[in-house]
Amino acid sequence: MTEPPHSYLAAIRESYDTVAADYVQLVKEPGELDPLSRAMLGAFAEDVGGGGPVADMGCGPGKVTAYLAGLGVEVFGIDISPRMVELARRAYPDLTFTVGSMTQPPVGDGELGGVLAYYSTHHTPPDQLPLVFAEFHRTLAPGGRLMLAGHVGDDQLRRPTQAYGGHPVSYESHLIPPDRIAGLLTRAGFTLTARLIQEPAEGSQRTYATFLARKPDPDRPAAS
Repeated sequence: MTEPPHSYLAAIRESYDTVAADYVQLVKEPGELDPLSRAMLGAFAEDVGGGGPVADMGCGPGKVTAYLAGLGVEVFGIDISPRMVELARRAYPDLTFTVGSMTQPPVGDGELGGVLAYYSTHHTPPDQLPLVFAEFHRTLAPGGRLMLAGHVGDDQLRRPTQAYGGHPVSYESHLIPPDRIAGLLTRAGFTLTARLIQEPAEGSQRTYATFLARKPDPDRPAAS
């Protein structure tokens, strides 16, 4: 499978290379997140158990990757931004980080026990999400777990010109309804096991959604 020749991938790579240093300083540590967000990460870590390695797809500077490692997860990170990967390797030298795209992750078929996509898919145009979700499914072993979390909305398209310290960016953010994300995950072959919608906090206009899902295992009962 070849990587789609879309400029959005170059825009994501160049933008996050540009903002990387300030992103590290401005984005919260996972331990500082709200209780529900921490609980969902903890639930994913417990659910994936010893089922095999977990890929943090779109890992950025590795903060969440390291948080999962601290919860006992065998985890590594993949990010499209070489600068983000450089910073992640510097901050967490005991973990593995690789440059790669969610549209063509450098992972073999069925190699993973889990996939985490933590606030990393909203820059993907909606018509490309089936490809990304198919890659998540491909890389997971039967029974493997997926956690996807991110911004949602009513088909809003945002085109910021600056971010994270005022640096220029050229990526887009696509905020689509959570029901559509759930439907796309189901059509990609996943079984949804949990869905959490977090309404905007005071002073914020952003709604967040977290999905937990698994790749069915034909050798195990559906309720397992």
